[in-house]
Amino acid sequence: MVTNKAIPLSVPNLSLDILEHIRETIETGWVSTGGRFITEFENKVAKYVGAERAVSCQSGTAGLHLALRVLDIKPGDEVIVPTVTFIAAVNPVKYVGAEPVFMDCDDTLNMDMDKLEEFLEYECDFIDGKVINKKTKRQISAIVVVHVFGNPADMEKLMDIKEKYNLKVIEDSTEALGSYYLEGKYKGKYCGTIGDIGVYSFNANKIITTGGGGMLVSNNQELLDKAAFLGVQAKTDPLYFIHDEIGYNYRMTNIQAAFGVDQIDRLESFIETKIKNYNLYKEALKDIDGLTLLPFRSDTRANHWFYSVIVDKDKYGMDRDELLRKLNDENIQTRPLWGLIHKQKPYLDNQRYRIKKASFYEKNLINIPCSSNLSEEEVKIVVEKLKLLKTKE
Repeated sequence: MVTNKAIPLSVPNLSLDILEHIRETIETGWVSTGGRFITEFENKVAKYVGAERAVSCQSGTAGLHLALRVLDIKPGDEVIVPTVTFIAAVNPVKYVGAEPVFMDCDDTLNMDMDKLEEFLEYECDFIDGKVINKKTKRQISAIVVVHVFGNPADMEKLMDIKEKYNLKVIEDSTEALGSYYLEGKYKGKYCGTIGDIGVYSFNANKIITTGGGGMLVSNNQELLDKAAFLGVQAKTDPLYFIHDEIGYNYRMTNIQAAFGVDQIDRLESFIETKIKNYNLYKEALKDIDGLTLLPFRSDTRANHWFYSVIVDKDKYGMDRDELLRKLNDENIQTRPLWGLIHKQKPYLDNQRYRIKKASFYEKNLINIPCSSNLSEEEVKIVVEKLKLLKTKE
């Protein structure tokens, strides 16, 4: 069964049906930041997640930057962020002149809400509706929560914390389009639609792609109006080119959106395949001592974007890093968890709070192939290679 066939980690699942859309953009000349596909894609995303409106942008990172701007996060403010995430979730905090405070993860890899609550209660003062960090004397104004690998975070507890401490919540749902809650207060609600504003990404490795691109959603129409305004260079009077604020060239192109209108229609089939392949891995990996496939929350319908395996060196016979090298040498693309953000050079001086579990997952987690066009045969190849590598030890 094991072959030298290259199996990528996560690649786009594209259809040639999209060519008619691309042809239209070329024939009409609408290839840049105007055209019908932009509006159509925004409407389709909004309808899919149950939001009244969506505003497109150039990337998930651009979306997060706009979210921080429209929520009026000021220079000198602090924003609580996870250390387990891609650095793009944190960098926009610096773009607006604010400072991140890093929080640990729980066993879902998402922000540890118990530690968050503990930090706010014991390390901060709540004065006149504002959270003041006792250590830095700065105001904490917002929380960026990331639904890591498409596994929904505990938004019920987070929103209770938000209300108690008068904080703003940005949902980084760049990995979680299609994930929603099955139980509790937010039953039926999609990731990205619960906090003040949510952001999606359509990068090439995401569950649907426009090559690049992002999207903002919110229940607050004023926030989206402001995001749309800032994303097109803040033109107060577009006819006479009057600009009263600093804006950005952040709008999605019509060519990107032409991809998106096709991709969003196929999202549920992609998730179905992701779940099927995850369950194949889950059943097979039970027989390999020393490898544990991390679960998704059972009270949610996660999109199963990335699959995570924990490597127990003592039981498996090699550590995560050795397994990572061997699999990639065998043309099975795998990757480690991101380097923890609080340990990255630009953030060494920023506050972090009781980081413990994140360090364990950083050391022992590996992501295995999970594309939405991954075949059952390819899943078997990956599993057989994992079995062979253990046997050789």
